[in-house]
Amino acid sequence: MNLPFAEAAEQNKAVIFEVIKPYLTGDALEIGSGTGQHAVFFASQVPEMRWQTSDLAACLPAIEAWIKDSALANLPPPILLDVMGDWPGYQYDLVYSANCFHIMDHSAVAKSIASAASRLKPGGVLAIYGPFNYAGKYTSESNARFDAFLKSRDNTSGIKDFEWLDELADSANLALIQDVDMPANNRCLIWKKRTL
Repeated sequence: MNLPFAEAAEQNKAVIFEVIKPYLTGDALEIGSGTGQHAVFFASQVPEMRWQTSDLAACLPAIEAWIKDSALANLPPPILLDVMGDWPGYQYDLVYSANCFHIMDHSAVAKSIASAASRLKPGGVLAIYGPFNYAGKYTSESNARFDAFLKSRDNTSGIKDFEWLDELADSANLALIQDVDMPANNRCLIWKKRTL
């Protein structure tokens, strides 16, 4: 079977896994699962964990194909999720997203963080992978070029500022516990839901 394939997902899945591995337990929700490659890899490495994929309608067939091909028992069918709409009424141990925030506009990112936090169990983790700016500045020339490309396609998209994201997270009762430098000028940001 010729499965939909994203080269970037294939290249970064192992390094992302090493960072989020300590938090892979119980039930996870992935926002914007894309082709489904990350989901299949992570679920295969931690078979005792249930990994719920989600995305917009156009992406669901690709995710379904990867899940079917994997035959993994801990990968249920993907769910339709528009981050600006209704979120599943389930509580998760982990909410994860890779390379989505720079595609979304600011309101979608803000809604994603607030909704993810509300769906996390106390002590649960939000893990976000992608490029981010710090103090309003790009971390590399390639990120600056990438941001210009994103804005040329959709001027509401673009690389988001870490400080803004962390403020949103803090307001949603999430505390930053890791900010990990990743290959290709990306980061992995991990917040933990505070226990009251």
